[in-house]
Amino acid sequence: MFLIVLVVAAWLARAELTELFTFAQDSTGDPKPLHPVHVRASSQASSHRAQAAFDGFNNRYWAPAARGPGTGQYLEADFEHPVRVRQLLVTSGISTKPDEFLGQARPSEITVTLVSSRGEHTTKNLRLNDAPGQQSFEVHGADVTRVRLTVDAAYGTRPDRRVAIAEVEFFGRQ
Repeated sequence: MFLIVLVVAAWLARAELTELFTFAQDSTGDPKPLHPVHVRASSQASSHRAQAAFDGFNNRYWAPAARGPGTGQYLEADFEHPVRVRQLLVTSGISTKPDEFLGQARPSEITVTLVSSRGEHTTKNLRLNDAPGQQSFEVHGADVTRVRLTVDAAYGTRPDRRVAIAEVEFFGRQ
């Protein structure tokens, strides 16, 4: 009789148990790289396409077609299957080398929009440092199929410069 009660209780609490198991996996496991299958941008300079920001190299970069502050310009990445995003790495600028880093404008504020398979949107505003190298941000989302990074403000803007992002990396679970 006790076993039947236990099975019925587990069946009724299955949603809560699933969420508890997922929370435990997220809290104890190391996040794995999540690779998008399609990437695009609101616009792109001819030699600095969206794919450059997701290619694993920090000496190639995406830049929008228009020069200037880049406000409203975005990068977008789609995943083949829904993923659980936990962390985002952004390498701003055109390079991680200090003498090259300041050659173009760099995003100072980015809005990250996570889109679930049900079309629900979750946003997080990020403030980036004006420094070469990777910057890590905790960005949590479940059932994510698309991520958009929108430039809200930038460092080093001038009429002859473009905002540049060298690399974007996602980490979490499939």
